[in-house]
Amino acid sequence: MDPIWLEHYPAGVPHNVDVAQYPSLVALIDDSFKKFGSLPAYKFMGKAFSFAQVDEMSRSLAAYLQTLGLAAGDRVAVMMPNVPQYPVTVAAILRAGYVVVNVNPLYTPRELEHQLKDSGAKAIVIVENFAHVLQKVMSTAPTKKVVVTALGDLLGFPKSLIVNTVVRKLKKMVPAFELPGAVRFNDALAAGRGKSYAAAKVGPDDIAVLQYTGGTTGVSKGAVLLHRHLVANILQSEAWYQPALKKIPAGEQINTVCALPIYHIFGFNTNMMLGLRMGGCNILIANPRDLPTMFKQLRGERIHSFPAVNTLFNAMAHHADFGSVDWSHLKISVGGGMAVQSATAKLWLEKTGCPIVEGYGLSETSPSATCNPVDSSAYSGNIGLPMPNTLLKLIDDDGHEVSPGTPGEIAIKGPQVMAGYWQRPDETAKVMTADGYFRSGDIGVADERGYFRIVDRKKDMILVSGFNVYPNEVEEVVTQMPGVLECAAIGVADAKCGEAVKLVIVRSDPAVTEEQVRAYCEANLTGYKRPKIVEFRTELPKTPVGKILRRELRDKA
Repeated sequence: MDPIWLEHYPAGVPHNVDVAQYPSLVALIDDSFKKFGSLPAYKFMGKAFSFAQVDEMSRSLAAYLQTLGLAAGDRVAVMMPNVPQYPVTVAAILRAGYVVVNVNPLYTPRELEHQLKDSGAKAIVIVENFAHVLQKVMSTAPTKKVVVTALGDLLGFPKSLIVNTVVRKLKKMVPAFELPGAVRFNDALAAGRGKSYAAAKVGPDDIAVLQYTGGTTGVSKGAVLLHRHLVANILQSEAWYQPALKKIPAGEQINTVCALPIYHIFGFNTNMMLGLRMGGCNILIANPRDLPTMFKQLRGERIHSFPAVNTLFNAMAHHADFGSVDWSHLKISVGGGMAVQSATAKLWLEKTGCPIVEGYGLSETSPSATCNPVDSSAYSGNIGLPMPNTLLKLIDDDGHEVSPGTPGEIAIKGPQVMAGYWQRPDETAKVMTADGYFRSGDIGVADERGYFRIVDRKKDMILVSGFNVYPNEVEEVVTQMPGVLECAAIGVADAKCGEAVKLVIVRSDPAVTEEQVRAYCEANLTGYKRPKIVEFRTELPKTPVGKILRRELRDKA
């Protein structure tokens, strides 16, 4: 379709951005470290880390990583929550010439093993809380170089000792593990400190990140994000934010709440990397589910920007401690990852005076593809306009553009669209059109101004608090449980999470109980993939050829 949306861009937002101004993500990172050295880049548990400190630590870690015998382009996994070690590690991996593989720290052994094998990760930096999971797959994974960190490792004495003792001894959050040969994070920093690392010779077409996303086949796939893809989306987002950023007093540093997990592409690029580019400070929240602790961390901070998912906005706005934080400086609240609900948006606006502007994107688009204008005064219910340099169209099953006003699959073309799926050309071919558009799998409509709205999902994907859950993966796991004949996973509406997983099971052994099913899922599926509802039936609805009709189950639900 014609880019009619350009006529409705906010004042000051360019139609196109020079996305080639940095040859790589490394060049962008280096530039920011040089420009903003004395400013705080991150805050964590009351301690600030300057750009210069992150620069120095990442150089040291990069130098250490280069002693491990890794080759340029080798993959290094990162399995941590939002702690300062994460951005240090990411910068180190990229600067050393390797590829970041983001890993959900809550993965089960099965899920972790798949991702390490599929990516071929030679090394991993992991927080000790989840080291026992890694231990279970070390014999079969290609990952032989391990760096282990504790939550408080960078907080300095005595705070680091206190935090790590509380986490290990009082809260008992670190199960016993044995990883022979593993090196402690601070020891790795010490080993690399004083050594010079060989600056990576990476360019725009080198791989920066493998961002794993679910698959309709039940197999998690790595979206190949090149340096130019991530740089482009950082610069696109920066340009889009300008109308709101101009409301911040000149010379005042932008403070952003980083409650989105950095292992998710939304948090990785929209929080961490965009913050680096703008010289902003990210306030790292390790566990946003612990709202009292989160509010305690935010007290006394001048908060300008807050990207989050609907469930977090909603939980925070309803919490008794919400008023203990000063929200009067908030200029940007960006909602993504899942649909923003009107009730949440209304309450957030009432309590902060800052409307939630909804955006849309995927791991495959680095992530942002569309966003509502950040100078909007109210919730719109749509996903906004295409970002600068970005084209969207609506297509049918054959790839032909649908007529105006007709729903169609959202297809995206722009400098932020991935190169493909890691070592899966067949899967890549399924989602890329001949003219270079990425097929999102979401059904949308566009109005006369070029604003897009999602009306349905073509895929059977379930969206739980902004995280993709693919029914085939859940079904593949549960059907391996003794006593289960077949099953179907569907999404059902959930007031807290947007959607929740419902599992419908046909038993081969009538003695199988719901408690047994839940225990099996707990051992084999990450928390957000586990069923909230378990239902037993004597049969599942199917097509004449035997395909389970998930849509019929959803309609009845």
